[in-house]
Amino acid sequence: MAISWLPFEKDIQDLESTLERLEAAGGGEGGAEEIRRIRRELTSLKRHKYSSLHPWEAVQICRHPDRPQTLDYVDLIFNEYVELHGDRAFGNDRALRTGFARLDDQKVLIVGHQKGHTLKERTECFYGCAHPEGYRKALAKMKLAAKFNVPVICLIDTPGAYPGIGAEERGQAQLIATSIFEMARVPTPIVCVVIGEGGSGGALGIGVGDRVSMLEHAYYSVISPEGCAGILWKVADEQTKPRAAASLRMTAKDLKRLGVIDEIIPEPLGGAHRDPREMGSTLKQYLRTHLRELGMLSKEDLLDHRFQKFRGMGVFDEVAATTNAD
Repeated sequence: MAISWLPFEKDIQDLESTLERLEAAGGGEGGAEEIRRIRRELTSLKRHKYSSLHPWEAVQICRHPDRPQTLDYVDLIFNEYVELHGDRAFGNDRALRTGFARLDDQKVLIVGHQKGHTLKERTECFYGCAHPEGYRKALAKMKLAAKFNVPVICLIDTPGAYPGIGAEERGQAQLIATSIFEMARVPTPIVCVVIGEGGSGGALGIGVGDRVSMLEHAYYSVISPEGCAGILWKVADEQTKPRAAASLRMTAKDLKRLGVIDEIIPEPLGGAHRDPREMGSTLKQYLRTHLRELGMLSKEDLLDHRFQKFRGMGVFDEVAATTNAD
């Protein structure tokens, strides 16, 4: 499969092209030594590059067309997936998928954004931008899962909720607000993972859980870098978009430091799209661990911890601030 390279990966692309030519040519003992040298140099370059990405470069990785999406992880991680359709009010939103499945021997409900890989799929899924009926569907299925004590796994990957007039007329903002409110008190374990883009209320609409984590190169933000740049500088170009991305503190490292997320899930070197199977295995182990931990809590403790978790975000600690100032 041909690799789609990102602009900042030019030096890595050049080294890999050189390595491929040498491997194809063979070249005897001297050539073998050169191949080993380039492999070491390539590995060192990748580790340096991907461990010190600019926030805008991380955004480019999480938008890579080959990056695994919700239904890819369903195939890689879960068994016996049965999709649930419709919101019983308006229609079935293809951007937000729900369904029961098994994680090993445990029944789970999967709720996740789906962008699509081909142009046809993306058009059907509105590029992962959910409508009000998507959030209504997701919430109804979560309540169904709670009724049967089935934990919920939310996979977040959206640039934001659909911004069209029809969506607004059908109560987009109200449905997202209702979803946030209701998820805070759904009496079953909820694990949320930002697997790609975590944009605005579209992400937060399924982002209230007992554990909220991000893949290493994902982003989670109140607005996209383009939207932020357009508001602040009236233009979104190659100068303002990186500046906005850095200012928003939207990367996994930033949000872990700020206490917005619980954990950073490491990706394969170069991003999840370089080795989806390895990424699926890592994510599966993360889900196993945290579902087991949450399963040991009573419903009362579960809801209390969830409430306190989100109430504690953004609280100004005057004592700590005074200590740091001294």
